[in-house]
Amino acid sequence: MMRRYTTNCFVHLKEICFQNEISTIEEFVKNSKKFEIIAHKILGIYESAEKSRVVKLNESYSELNGLSLEQDELFREALRCVENGLFRAAHVLAWAGFIDFIHELLLKNFQKLKEKRPNWKVSSKEELREKYPDYQIIEAVKDIEILRKSEMKVLHGLLSKRNECAHPSDYFPDINETLGYISELLNRIKMILNRIAKQ
Repeated sequence: MMRRYTTNCFVHLKEICFQNEISTIEEFVKNSKKFEIIAHKILGIYESAEKSRVVKLNESYSELNGLSLEQDELFREALRCVENGLFRAAHVLAWAGFIDFIHELLLKNFQKLKEKRPNWKVSSKEELREKYPDYQIIEAVKDIEILRKSEMKVLHGLLSKRNECAHPSDYFPDINETLGYISELLNRIKMILNRIAKQ
């Protein structure tokens, strides 16, 4: 809405201004955008500047490669939830993006998975999702030697937080916990991708 309003104003200004003034307006808009980016960077270090902290995490997220469109959308929805104060929903969506990444990872290492889990009969992400709980999925990633035991335990802990947020409980995370949760999941993805790249 804000972007459309800004665009409409800019078009209107173009109509009423002379050509030599247009470049001044374009320069003003460009400098305003630069100012906004710098302001978010500076404010992002302060706990009370929630919007800037989300923008900062969003920028870090944009640097992460290797996610599918579906995973990307889930993480972006999680960040939008944070912007709107829906912290429990943000936990659930961020975990959904993460576990989808893990499902794809297992399918890419299907032969190793079959060796470690011969009774698992799966051929798609949907089957993994429907047949096996996330707890077992994380254990399987450790068994095919992509995760270490300590990392598996950390992910089980993050899964517990997700479950607390997805079901009735007394757990109501604040913005700090939520941004930390999403940041932790993104860091784990980055770590896994780096580890795979070195193998």
